Amino acid sequence: MATTTSPVFEIVDFNPTDEQVTILNSNKRFILVAGGEQAGKSMVASKFLLQKFLEDESPGLYWLVAADYERTRAEFEYLTEDFAKLGILAEVTKRVDPGRIILSDGTRIETKSAKDPRTLAMRAPNGIVGCEASQLDLETFHRMVGRCAPKKGWLFLGGTFESSLGWYPQTFTAWESGINDEQSFSLPSYSNYHLYPGGRDDPEIKRLEAFSSDDFFMERIEGKPVPPRGLVFNEFRASIHTKEIDYIPHEPVHIWIDPGYAGGYALEAVQIVDDNVRVFDEIYEIGLVTEEIIDAVMTKPWWQDVQYGVIDIAGTQHQAMPAPTEVWLANTGLYLSSQKVGIMDGTERLKSFLKVDPIVGYPRLSISPNCRGLLSEFGAVPNPFTGQTQSYRWKMDRDGNIVGNTPEDKYNHGVKALIYGLVYHFGYSYASDRQKIKVKHW
Repeated sequence: MATTTSPVFEIVDFNPTDEQVTILNSNKRFILVAGGEQAGKSMVASKFLLQKFLEDESPGLYWLVAADYERTRAEFEYLTEDFAKLGILAEVTKRVDPGRIILSDGTRIETKSAKDPRTLAMRAPNGIVGCEASQLDLETFHRMVGRCAPKKGWLFLGGTFESSLGWYPQTFTAWESGINDEQSFSLPSYSNYHLYPGGRDDPEIKRLEAFSSDDFFMERIEGKPVPPRGLVFNEFRASIHTKEIDYIPHEPVHIWIDPGYAGGYALEAVQIVDDNVRVFDEIYEIGLVTEEIIDAVMTKPWWQDVQYGVIDIAGTQHQAMPAPTEVWLANTGLYLSSQKVGIMDGTERLKSFLKVDPIVGYPRLSISPNCRGLLSEFGAVPNPFTGQTQSYRWKMDRDGNIVGNTPEDKYNHGVKALIYGLVYHFGYSYASDRQKIKVKHW
């Protein structure tokens, strides 16, 4: 088994798994661990707090927060045992409602219940452990993040997915790329070698897989979120398709555009390298006209390398004012191409770029985490305008069943811009006749 560099783990008789080591060695300030059942979430959460206590200046204040006091019990008892083994336990309550651990240096670990949000408004802790965090509501999550701010404290969230919807799986997906100070991890049930010595191939795990639905096994055993039902592009995975992408100076830049006003104006900045599409930046705005979008794009450092542009064919049409293509040509000298693209044909083309090539091990499309408008349409992050989960979906009935074969025509501006560009530059994913429309300008 793997070991960490912390000698204190030997004293408290903790022999972490490889997966636990990865989590404990993270230097991120905000961590979310989605664990399968019996994966050791509470154990690794308690050891994370123990490790932070040893690193922080003493005395400190730490919270164990859950939907109710009882759900803090596992972490509370693990910590009590560890501090007793270290000989620094000064005082501990017999109950967890509320519970309190006081150490010999004055450090306090307190339990908090989300049922009484007032308890989350007192003082600022050095760090917070969210116990069974998937059962906390969004307001409590926001409160915990807010209480971390005064001391630049850390937040550790651990829990098992209860569904594919809500702030917990959404946050897992948003933090999966590991940018900035956030990181999410999966802790599968079979990583607990004490229970499942055979790991992924353990007979009990194989039996669970055989008798469980795919969604249940993925969420409750593997610790991975199931994409929300009804997404048009359920092939998208933040861990696969999202990565840090640097703009390559002096290489051609493409801008792919879906114009709009009230609904949104999406402009995706793309570089194509060896037929791989790299979306490295975007302009994603609401309530702006084409001239304002142009002003914004011309401030970008990559504007000087823009050589190609593709726009929705609707952008060639006059509506009591110059067409967007005409405005772009007049203000920038850039000619924007367009063509008719069928919804399903375009959808299939984008899906083909999302597929992972089995030979090279990665897809032909990658998106920068900075492109939050586009990512929100894939269901990876909240909508930047509303802060809510609003993604490009199929039409569905009240029971959640897909109706017909046509997606809802909303929350798709960035996606449509991608489709126009992909079809124009690469054609369809099958041989077909298509006519490129030359846009006349004034």
